[in-house]
Amino acid sequence: MTRRDWLGFLSGIGLASTASAQGPKPGPAVPKIEPLLLADAEWKKRLSPAQYHVLREEGTERPFTSPLNDEKRKGTFHCAGCDLALFSSDMKFDSGTGWPSFFTTLPGVVGTKRDYKYGWTRVEYHCARCGGHHGHVFEDGPKPTGLRYCNNGVALKFVPVAA
Repeated sequence: MTRRDWLGFLSGIGLASTASAQGPKPGPAVPKIEPLLLADAEWKKRLSPAQYHVLREEGTERPFTSPLNDEKRKGTFHCAGCDLALFSSDMKFDSGTGWPSFFTTLPGVVGTKRDYKYGWTRVEYHCARCGGHHGHVFEDGPKPTGLRYCNNGVALKFVPVAA
């Protein structure tokens, strides 16, 4: 058990606090997300081969191949695996990388982990509901966060705002 896990456990039972001396900072409400757990065969039926490769095998699509890279309408970008809303169109920007990019996410909808596949550390992010791999987050994005959530377009579904 890591120190963070231990402090979280103690905090959960009221024996320790992980908040600052000034108390927790208010923020947007984070939705409770129930996990979607499916057998591998069910994922293969539900997803296209390209979606399966990215979402379930942590693959990467070729840059400049997704029509969502050029999507400019108002709406939300959802996980193609489970339809959880991940980004609003207001969070999207043109990074010039060839993948849809966002400077933040909707609250509580992604998880992260360290990725060491290429000999250096990257931060991979995934859908909080289905665990599907979406891409990596880098610290070269625009204000206000300075982050770039570089997303595989095939892992997303765009839902436009109804007119």
